Amino acid sequence: MQRRKFIKSATAGTAAMASAPLLWGSSQNWKGANDRIRIGIIGIRGMGQSHIENFNALENVEVVSLCDVDENLFEERIKKHFTDNGLKKPKKYTDLRKLYEDKDIDAVSIVTPNHWHTLAAIWAIQAGKHVTVEKPCCHTFWEGQQLVKAAGKYDVIVQDGAEQRSNSCAQSMANYLHGGKLGEVYLAKGFCYKWRETIGKAAEEPVPAGVDYDLWLGPAPKRPFTQNRFHYKWHWNWDYGNGDMGNQGVHEVDIARWGLGVKLPTKVSAIGGHFMFDDDQETPNQLMATFEFPNEKGGSDKKKIMQFEVRHWITDHGGLDMETKETGNTYMTSSANTIGNTFYGSEGYMVKDVNNWQTFMGMDKEAGANGSGLGNHYQNFADAIRANDKSINNAPIEEGFYSCALIHLANISYRLGRTLDFDPQTMKFIHDKEANAMLTKEYRKPYEVPRNV
Repeated sequence: MQRRKFIKSATAGTAAMASAPLLWGSSQNWKGANDRIRIGIIGIRGMGQSHIENFNALENVEVVSLCDVDENLFEERIKKHFTDNGLKKPKKYTDLRKLYEDKDIDAVSIVTPNHWHTLAAIWAIQAGKHVTVEKPCCHTFWEGQQLVKAAGKYDVIVQDGAEQRSNSCAQSMANYLHGGKLGEVYLAKGFCYKWRETIGKAAEEPVPAGVDYDLWLGPAPKRPFTQNRFHYKWHWNWDYGNGDMGNQGVHEVDIARWGLGVKLPTKVSAIGGHFMFDDDQETPNQLMATFEFPNEKGGSDKKKIMQFEVRHWITDHGGLDMETKETGNTYMTSSANTIGNTFYGSEGYMVKDVNNWQTFMGMDKEAGANGSGLGNHYQNFADAIRANDKSINNAPIEEGFYSCALIHLANISYRLGRTLDFDPQTMKFIHDKEANAMLTKEYRKPYEVPRNV
């Protein structure tokens, strides 16, 4: 078995292959009979630690390299996740391009800020690495298009970070809805109610020692360093993040779109604002987005509707704390957060959180079918690599792009302050140059997402 079927150079192959050279070269053949997969983790602060732990827990998978622009993180992470557990110390990199030159690395896990996701993933793909990339897979709509092209051109596995797609709960939800058991599903809702304190205002300051801030900025415009443009708080700045709809919310957007059985909308309208706090946050802390999709198989009004809402402060559970008459169980609620989805069909409705779904049928809302169960998205990535089979991948990057597209279209509508008509075929707004210009962005050299992938 080979680690992957690498695309050869133009001198040994076709013109089509010549258009997709491996920029960093390929890995060696499999070493031994155990098919050990060697992974590099890019970004080791928050979710990066979860990736380290989960990959280290898999059989015949080894985290061999860590990469982060903040050198201050390495010592503690290596002690906690490696040496304290009797594991070999990984290699350390601050520049992901150096990591991609390592031919012994089979795959990378990209856990950077959003504005780096697509470029890091495309560079890895071109280097012949299998890729799993955290959500959202793209910072702009156009980036997602480019990432899909790259994933289709090279013979590597590219997994989107929509980890619920590996859960038996979500898989049985989709099978139930797509099988018509809720009747005609015409409306899906997604909820992201998470308590978020103000980030305050942060003064410009010198870059902390050990941080390569220019590399952290990467494709983004050159800006002075502040704490509100750095660890985690970058989520609330348009240069690096996409607000909470593109943070926690992207999971529920993906579930809503999957359950509804749609891809790209024909109309989008989003309103909201940044309420209460006078701080550095640019993204809204309250956002309500509505999408309209074509539905050729529907009833007299042949369309489907999807709604999504972000709330950051005091809230109820949006009517999602429904109890079943049989068990009294509640779904999608916690003391501070409400994260989940509802689906409405001609026969009843469904509520869903990460690992449970429950239906309520008919006028009496009698508790009906239900499902539950978690999965292992990391194991799915490893399984797809070993089999060299893209069909095993539970979250192909194409699906990640369609879900991220909804986030970007909603944010554009919100920022322009108007409803927008969209053509799913051309992937452009209709007669709206201003909106179309916001489907992409300017890139800072040399950190440019390639046009010809």
